[in-house]
Amino acid sequence: MDKEHGSKTSVTPVRLADHFAASSKFRDLFSYGMDLVEETAGFLDSDGREAARHLPKTAATVYGAESMRLTTRLMQLASWLLLQRAVGEGEMTTEQVISEKKNIKLHQLNTHIGGAGWDDLPPEFVDLVERSVSLQQRIQRLDAEIYGSVSSGDGDGESNTSTNEPPAANHVASQHALLETAFDRRFQD
Repeated sequence: MDKEHGSKTSVTPVRLADHFAASSKFRDLFSYGMDLVEETAGFLDSDGREAARHLPKTAATVYGAESMRLTTRLMQLASWLLLQRAVGEGEMTTEQVISEKKNIKLHQLNTHIGGAGWDDLPPEFVDLVERSVSLQQRIQRLDAEIYGSVSSGDGDGESNTSTNEPPAANHVASQHALLETAFDRRFQD
């Protein structure tokens, strides 16, 4: 009841996906992600290709496997970012995005940085892998906050289905993730 007017008030939930996709923070994240995709493609097609020819056998194997994971990870992240942009530009509804994003695997292709051969990899490549993993983690948190996605938690790297229902998670942790995203220095003017 509205104490001042003596009537019931209706509360409409805020569609976080719609607001986030139209925000300047999203535009910054989108630019960062697409720039990382472009930078990675440029490296792998030029300097990375040349560096890979001179790696020891173990490092060359690691480089081959990680470069495939890296490009696949970035394509999945770019797909997620493009869906969010489509919402922000009114090209898709949130419901359409929820349906489409079932094809995006945000919880796969995790990289275990380190191990045999890792120290022999080109530093530029290692930097790209680390930045892509950081972006993946950031987008996983955002996806969970926005859409209520829940990881299966069984260690297989697959994500469970998404739902329109808000997550039954700790609301303080959810708000903390949003604040962390909002105040990340990499995405500020």
